[in-house]
Amino acid sequence: MIHRGEQRRIHVLFSAGGYQHTRFDLMVKQLFRFCIPGTLALGGLTAGLIGSSVMLESITPPKARAQATPALLEFRWENSKDYKKLYYWQSSTIRRDRATYYLMLKPKDRKTAILKLSISVPDYFDAKIKTNKLNLCLVHLGGMLSRTRCKEEVPAIFEVSEDQTSIEVFPDTPIPTEGTYAVVMKIFNPDQRGMFQFNALAQAPGDVPMGGYLGSWLIDIN
Repeated sequence: MIHRGEQRRIHVLFSAGGYQHTRFDLMVKQLFRFCIPGTLALGGLTAGLIGSSVMLESITPPKARAQATPALLEFRWENSKDYKKLYYWQSSTIRRDRATYYLMLKPKDRKTAILKLSISVPDYFDAKIKTNKLNLCLVHLGGMLSRTRCKEEVPAIFEVSEDQTSIEVFPDTPIPTEGTYAVVMKIFNPDQRGMFQFNALAQAPGDVPMGGYLGSWLIDIN
């Protein structure tokens, strides 16, 4: 690119000796007329491209962002107003592991003595329950420094249905309203993981024995 100062210097050089090259001067003027506007046009084009690029970036939609939202529905196992949770203890929650269960009844869980205790077992609880691995006892509740254990065994007869869905307990004498009693069950845990609801129903002594719902043990297998 030739600036106007360079044009003047060239004009002076060719004017030395008292004559002037008008043809060369005309050529330089034409060069300025075509080169300078072209340079300005090129600069304008570059600025336009930069501006367009900035504008395109500004209108490009942002990348989608994943948003974590809380679940609209929350599963609740205890969805019945008549449901009552009973306390239990198990030595292992691992599937197929040997385990001892204490299915407990505290004094607050019963209002009358129990002549007969019935326990319903889910049909998908695929563990083998044997009568010789069941017993009834008065228990000592464990804590931080002691474990749950039987204090006194209560003589009783047990019956297990063929389909393994019910356990019937017939104590020699009715279970009193005082103290915490438990059905102790020794089994191998089922093959599948999940939660299994065992329900307890009791018959009270009287002329017409009546059965009533005491509550449920919600067993967890990992």
